[in-house]
Amino acid sequence: MKQVPNSQSRLVEILTHIIGWGIVFGFPFLMMSRSGFNITWMDYLRHGSIIPLSFLIVFYVNYFFLIPRYLFEGRIKQYLLLNTGLIICIAAGVHLWQEYAFHNYVKDVVGKGERHKGPPKWIFIMRDIFSMILTVGLSAAIKMSGRWVQMDAARREAEKSRTEAELKNLRNQLNPHFLLNTLNNIYALIAFDTDKAQAAVQDLSRLLRHVLYDNQQNFVTLDKEMDFIRNYIELMRIRLASHVAVETQFDVNPDSHTEIAPLIFISLIENAFKHGISPTEPSFIRIRFSESPGEVRCEITNSFHPKSQTDKSGSGIGLEQVRKRLELIYPGQFTWQLGESEDGKEYKSILVINV
Repeated sequence: MKQVPNSQSRLVEILTHIIGWGIVFGFPFLMMSRSGFNITWMDYLRHGSIIPLSFLIVFYVNYFFLIPRYLFEGRIKQYLLLNTGLIICIAAGVHLWQEYAFHNYVKDVVGKGERHKGPPKWIFIMRDIFSMILTVGLSAAIKMSGRWVQMDAARREAEKSRTEAELKNLRNQLNPHFLLNTLNNIYALIAFDTDKAQAAVQDLSRLLRHVLYDNQQNFVTLDKEMDFIRNYIELMRIRLASHVAVETQFDVNPDSHTEIAPLIFISLIENAFKHGISPTEPSFIRIRFSESPGEVRCEITNSFHPKSQTDKSGSGIGLEQVRKRLELIYPGQFTWQLGESEDGKEYKSILVINV
């Protein structure tokens, strides 16, 4: 699949060269024809094509040999010396050919046999040398721009590979983290209600199906992700005491086909259950999801009961994973506000993703 764009760009490059040199070689013939000269193709090939041909030689000697082997290798002095010798040799050859072809004179229409004194020869030689220097510069500019495009493409490909590797690593970390928290909930449930524990295992199997299959895709539809979150919240409700209130609101189309990164919200919900519930004090968790054209919004507010330093129930990697995944998948396409209220009694997280 990667060879198709390369083949297309190569074809475009070849066509560009052909058209460019077609214009260069055709321009003298066109100008001579429009000036009233009765010129044949043989005359043009013998006299008018020598200058464009010299430009072509200088251009491609640089393009295929001098620039890759000397300029790109940092051998600047050798590159300049070789170009100087090349230009001098080509300019001398062009001058000798013109001397031979035109015999360096024209007959004066007034004085029979009298030579017409035109401009000095060095003016034409300097003109040709200057034009060849410009040709060298053009060849270097085109070659360097092409190299820059290749390097940029390679950099993008490397960045893409790195991003995919990081995302895969984050998924591998997230699955055990999520499973560990859920199994802890079921373990706590077994102690006082085995029937609910069995139902919870069934709910967990549905959740794991989403984690094991949908999580391997880059994106899932929003309706599937919302179903997963609803099941997860219901699973979490089982272990909650009566003094904990959980409110949910899903303003999302049940058949929404908006694509979202899988499991991007679950760590936020885990964090709310982790820090928003007290074993003795009244607690609450409010979870709201909404969808609008081009935007998905997740707003979670909970009572704030931070864990003590001796509590090892969580490793704290969840929110850090969320931030890393957002930066990798939605760079510059999300806003995330989170933190405690001024009185320290509430914790709010508002994540808005532009999809």
